[in-house]
Amino acid sequence: MHDPYDILGVKRDATDDDIKKAYRRLSKQHHPDLNKDNPKATEKFKEINAAYQILGDKQRRGQYDQFGAAGMGVGPAGDGGFGGFDFSGFQGAGGFTDIFETFFGGASGSRGRRKPNFRGQDLEVQIAITFEEAVFGVDKKLSLTKEISCSVCDGEGVEKGSKIVDCSECRGTGEIMSVKNTILGQVRTSSLCHRCGGDGQIPEKSCPQCRGKGTLHAAQEVTVRIPAGVSDGTTLRLSGKGDAGVRGHQAGDLYVHLRVKSSAEFKRQGDHISTEQTIHVLQAVLGDEVEVRTVHGPIKLRIPAGTSDGQTFRINGKGVPRLNSSTLGDHLVTFHLEIPKKLMKSEEEHYKELAKLAKLSTKSKDKSFFSKLFS
Repeated sequence: MHDPYDILGVKRDATDDDIKKAYRRLSKQHHPDLNKDNPKATEKFKEINAAYQILGDKQRRGQYDQFGAAGMGVGPAGDGGFGGFDFSGFQGAGGFTDIFETFFGGASGSRGRRKPNFRGQDLEVQIAITFEEAVFGVDKKLSLTKEISCSVCDGEGVEKGSKIVDCSECRGTGEIMSVKNTILGQVRTSSLCHRCGGDGQIPEKSCPQCRGKGTLHAAQEVTVRIPAGVSDGTTLRLSGKGDAGVRGHQAGDLYVHLRVKSSAEFKRQGDHISTEQTIHVLQAVLGDEVEVRTVHGPIKLRIPAGTSDGQTFRINGKGVPRLNSSTLGDHLVTFHLEIPKKLMKSEEEHYKELAKLAKLSTKSKDKSFFSKLFS
C-alpha cells in the first residue's frame, strides 16, 4: 500500500491541523466534479480519502505509525490504492461528494447528504394598511418576538476572552466516521457530530447569556418600509430580518404580507383611481367648473355643456404611483345627474318657461319629464 503521509504530502510529525488542511486542499484539487477531463481524478480522490481515514483518526494513525500497513489489518495493495479499504462508501448517494461538501460547501449537484442548516429561520407576518398608505407608501414599525443576536457575545456564542475551536469529537469535520467489519468487507458510514451539530466548531467556553447558541428569544422592533403603489396581496421580503443564525451564521428573512383596506370614497383599477360624483342637472346642461376630490387633494375640473348622465372624465397623473417608476396612473370621475325633487315657486316658474320654449306639455304625467327636457 502507498504511504498515507506521502499521499497527503505531510511529514510524520504533522499536527492534526496540518493533516486536515492538507486533506482539504487535495480533496478540492482532485475532486472528480472539478476535474471531469481527467479520468484518473476519481481514483486519486479515493486514495486521498483513504489516507485521511488513517491519519485523521488518532487511534488508527497510532496503529499505522507503530505497525505500518499490517497494523491496519489490510492486505497488499490492489490497483495502487489501499488494498483493505472498501471505497464503495464513497460512491453514489452519500458518497465521496458528501465529504467534499462537508469541507467546501459543495457545488456539484450531487444527491449527497445535506449539511445542517445553521441559517436563521424565515419569518412571516401579515399587516393591514389603509388605501392611502398603499398609494403613498408608509413606514410601519412591527414588534416581533424572534431569535435575536446575543448582545453579550455579539452572536458568536463565545465567552469574552475565549475563542471558537475545532470540535474535539469530530476534529472539525462536522461528521463522525465509523467503520464496521462485515462478511462483505469493511463498511464505512458517517453521521453528523452530536456535539457540534455538524458545524465542526464549538466555543472554547460558551457565553453564559446564550449558552453558546449566539441567539436569544426576545422582542425586537423592525421597521418595514412600504413603497408607494403597492396593492392588496403584495408580499415584501426583508433580507436578514428573520431569526438570527446560530453562532453568527446568516440570518433568515422576513416576509411581510400586505392587506389593503378598502376606501369608502375611492376605488382602485390597477394604477388608476375612480370616483363617482353627482352634479346638478343645470351644471350638466350649461357646463360648469366643479371640484373633484382625488387622493392627492381637490382638483378643479371644467365640464362641458351637455354633459350626460354617467359620463366619465379623466384627470391625468392623479392616480396611483407605478412601482419602480416616477409616473402615476390617472383619476377617473363619473358624473351622475341630480334631478330636483322639490322646487321653490320661483324655480318651478322658470322650469315651466323652459318647457314652453321646448314646446313640452307641463301636464305630462311622465316621471322622467326633466330627464326628457334636458337629454
